[in-house]
Amino acid sequence: MTPVRTMRTTRRTMTAGLVGAALALSLAAPARAGETPTAPATPETATASVTPATATASVTLTASVTPATPMTPVTATAPASSAGWQLTPTGTDVRFRGLAAVDRRTAWAAGSRGTVLRTTDAGRTWRNVSPPGGEGLELRDVEAFDARRAVVLAIGEGEASRLLRTEDGGATWTETFRNTDPRAFYDCVTFLDRRHGLALSDPVDGRFRVLATRDGGHSWHVLPDSGMPPALPGEAGFAASGQCLITADRGGNDVWFATGGAATARVFHSADRGRTWTVTDSPVPAGDPARGVFALAFRDRHHGLAVGGDYRTGQPSPRAAAVTADGGRTWTPAATPPPAYRSAAAWLPRAKGAALAVGPTGTDLTRDGGRTWRTVDTGSYDTVDCAPDGGCWASGEKGRVARLARH
Repeated sequence: MTPVRTMRTTRRTMTAGLVGAALALSLAAPARAGETPTAPATPETATASVTPATATASVTLTASVTPATPMTPVTATAPASSAGWQLTPTGTDVRFRGLAAVDRRTAWAAGSRGTVLRTTDAGRTWRNVSPPGGEGLELRDVEAFDARRAVVLAIGEGEASRLLRTEDGGATWTETFRNTDPRAFYDCVTFLDRRHGLALSDPVDGRFRVLATRDGGHSWHVLPDSGMPPALPGEAGFAASGQCLITADRGGNDVWFATGGAATARVFHSADRGRTWTVTDSPVPAGDPARGVFALAFRDRHHGLAVGGDYRTGQPSPRAAAVTADGGRTWTPAATPPPAYRSAAAWLPRAKGAALAVGPTGTDLTRDGGRTWRTVDTGSYDTVDCAPDGGCWASGEKGRVARLARH
């Protein structure tokens, strides 16, 4: 969902460029509640009990730079063992809420005006591989299998919600699903492996709707909703970062999705690839179409993060993060949460307990599995993703795409 229907297609504006920050990282080597919030200052308007984890080998990240325009690459100055966000030149001003990190050199970004970009040289150049004739599509999620194969999701009511697939690096695209139910609004898509994937719609007839594919996104079918708990009044997902529906980093049969907009923000979990679901309340505040859990991240089937808050500029977002150590059966609020709304999160590969959360006002780091967070950068990003080889990427408004560069 994009909070408030008129906001389904937009989101926020913030400062450009990296700000000096000491990033102690552990590295080894909106749409209804699914509607997208509107960014008033942005030209483009657009949604347990936890045992603390111990971080391993640490690397200090410092980014002391001069702010640059969104289209200008930023070079962070730091010691040899440091790293920081480095903006890459995309040559566009669209907003990228969809992001897929394949590895340190390869990433895909999907955004407004039907735009899809791909890099295979660590962001030095980006190739526009947008689907022909897709200028009217709002692309909010991309799932990439490698440098050639990817699936993108377009959001919106009725036929605006679509899924497209490429097998040749974006040279050609095939539309593999177009929603024909005017009551459905698809927010996110995820894959458990190269063949099995799911896509999430806001509730239809009082229950969330889930699409499934068994052939890598070549075809899709609606799953029966008999195993889906009823939705609460006003409950929906947020199409803000492609992370309202996710799987664990290490694959398997587990899938989770997050909600907001209702009296309580909740997390749904399936252990059988979407056939049956359980649901748990989260401590992240809701009670308004603009509030709830916007993104989830699981490093395995037990340890997960939830981030969100209130996407409206200037509105407080207390308890904007929570953690679980039992697969989402119970959630505990972060002892020190991010200071503002965050729309996405990602675990840092090979760094137990370390993760990043991003939003329009900055990037936060946790080194203890999500119990405490601290802001390490004030650049504006909507989503973040990390590849198994340690390559991390972030993207957002005004064509901003950055990679975590190591020096």
